[in-house]
Amino acid sequence: MALRVLFALLPVLSCGFLGWATMLRLAVVTRKPRDWWLLGLNCALSVGWIALIGADPTPETDGWQGNTGAFGVIITGFVTCVYFLVADIQHHAGRTAAQAAAWYPAQPAPYVPQQPQRPAYGYPPVQQQTPTPTPAPAPGPANPPRIGQVRAELDELSELLRKQTPHPQNPNPNPNPGTGPNPNVPGNDAEGQAR
Repeated sequence: MALRVLFALLPVLSCGFLGWATMLRLAVVTRKPRDWWLLGLNCALSVGWIALIGADPTPETDGWQGNTGAFGVIITGFVTCVYFLVADIQHHAGRTAAQAAAWYPAQPAPYVPQQPQRPAYGYPPVQQQTPTPTPAPAPGPANPPRIGQVRAELDELSELLRKQTPHPQNPNPNPNPGTGPNPNVPGNDAEGQAR
């Protein structure tokens, strides 16, 4: 943004003499042949206007050549400024729209019924399955790429957690851990003490 302002003001603040620098930046950024041609035209006009000012025979440079050259340099600077702003804003708006459209989901292909095929000679006819059209997903707000990535990672994590084996149960069936064997149950080592 700051560079856009600087290059837009450059031809105005230099009275049109540095309009070529603004057009050079625009041609390098957009890489369009039209902007390269306009850069060449801007340079030729600047040289022509300065030559016209220099060709003025009056000592004060206030003849028609000097006035026409000065007017031409200033007008060329203003036109360069306006064209730079319009072309640069359009270039960056188009680039931003292309980046934003990259993460929108693709539109489903339209349903095209298949043509029936005739069986080949000597072969039984193939059973035709009638394709069921899948309903198109309802267009809704698309999520940016980062949200989709996080969603995919969470799905992977939940799948891993589902696949894990459950923790083994307590191997000691005694409901009161730490109390040891029950002396009142027959078949225990402490059987004789209960009697």
